[in-house]
Order: sequence, then structure tokens, then C-alpha cells
Amino acid sequence: MINATTLDELAQRLAAIVPPGMKDASEDLGRNFRAILQSGLGKLDLVTREEFDVQRLVLLRTREKIELLERQLAALETELSAKPRH
Repeated sequence: MINATTLDELAQRLAAIVPPGMKDASEDLGRNFRAILQSGLGKLDLVTREEFDVQRLVLLRTREKIELLERQLAALETELSAKPRH
């Protein structure tokens, strides 16, 4: 998911765009923004980049196995259709 540094940076950016009259509350708003972002992102069904990459590799290997099995099946079907029937 999003690391703490990125979350802090985003919260600080949000706090920085607060109107000038509310600058005194900027630090509190930054903490609140961070908490809200963390809570909202925590509710999403997200995976880490590492989990994504692992699943991508699993899918790639599975696809390769399916392609191999399809080629083997086609060869067997060709061989079976070439045999004379009694």
C-alpha cells in the first residue's frame, strides 16, 4: 500500500492549501488529513506492490502451463484422428 512518507507528504500538501486565515490550525489539519487518508485507504481492498508482482508471476507461469497443455492436447488430437478406426 502507500508508505508512511507518501501519506505524510500528501497530508502536508493538503494542509498547505488551507486558506491563510486557518494557518494556525494547519498542523492539526495535517494530522487530521493523515488520519483520514490512512483510514480511507485502509478500508480499500488494496494489495502491496510485492503481492501484486508475486501474483503476476503466478499468473504468467499458469498461462505458460496452459499453453503447453493446449499444444500437447492438439498433438494428441491430431495423432488420434490420424489413426485408422476399426
